[in-house]
Amino acid sequence: MKNSIDIRSRSAFTLVELLVVISIIGVLVGLLLPAVQAARESARRMSCANNLKQIALATQLHHDTFGYLPPARYQPGMEPLPGQDCGGTEATWLVRILPYLEQSALAEQWNLTTSWYNHPAEVREAVPDVFLCPSRRSGTRPVGHSTVIGGSGEPGEPIRLPCGCIVRPFSGGDDETVVVASGALADYAGNHGDLSPGANGSATDFYFGGNGTGTIISVRPRCRLGRPYAPADRIRMSAVTDGQSNTFLIGEKHVPIDRIGSFPEDSPAYDGGHLPASSRLAGPGLRLAAGPRDPMADMFSFGSWHPGVCQFANVDGSVRGFSTNTDTRLLGALANRSDARVVELDAW
Repeated sequence: MKNSIDIRSRSAFTLVELLVVISIIGVLVGLLLPAVQAARESARRMSCANNLKQIALATQLHHDTFGYLPPARYQPGMEPLPGQDCGGTEATWLVRILPYLEQSALAEQWNLTTSWYNHPAEVREAVPDVFLCPSRRSGTRPVGHSTVIGGSGEPGEPIRLPCGCIVRPFSGGDDETVVVASGALADYAGNHGDLSPGANGSATDFYFGGNGTGTIISVRPRCRLGRPYAPADRIRMSAVTDGQSNTFLIGEKHVPIDRIGSFPEDSPAYDGGHLPASSRLAGPGLRLAAGPRDPMADMFSFGSWHPGVCQFANVDGSVRGFSTNTDTRLLGALANRSDARVVELDAW
């Protein structure tokens, strides 16, 4: 009998080989995933920078039309002059630039002489995509809420809000109301300046009309029949004596990750009664937020959800990123429109 050898072809992996292949695939995915995430964040950051540039261009067009940069909001102050003693809850500067962002239909539904929360919900909650940073609110139509107290009685004793602002709530009236108003959220804020005017409860504090050292600031109103019809304080390009390429116009605003959509840190962007809704400051005493989980950052801080960087648009429309470790003295010089400090910037 002849010996025969049965040679059969193998058609499957062994268990050991299968485990090795799965391990290799897992390692490759682990190596590629951070690169994919980094590429996506880079794209989101570029989109965010483009938003800043479009908003900066819109503010320039507002200046070309009216002769001044859009005011952050109306704020008469603690002891307003006659004819400047109205307003304080009208819509913010973001409404004023809507016509220059191809949002004329939405802009026409806003009345800048009445409180922002008196507008229909569909108007208050509408938000152009250009107001949203994809790193924070990609694919969302975010809405937040603000609490407003009003009435017809005599102004009561001044109180300090979480924003540091001093207000005089109405007291003694029969129609005191508490309004919880909804409104669209946004990720960009105007440069209100630095802290040099002070924040100690006096009439010269930065959050009152005309006191801001930045480019988009609170202004005193001109009043007619108890309503504001024009800003008394106007920041023109000629007032930016430190140079348009060396002065912040707008930047990304800090919002803590655990306070997203919550008042007062992340309040409706059109809320002119709450300064941090649409404005931020920078300089000594107010650094950039290190990130969305920075416990030391303030609601007035600029900051982003991009790792290690916060982006700004300057008055000339240029956009650049700054390390979250940037010295506060440099930030203050860039936030103040006319402090006469020489700024030298390295490429980022």
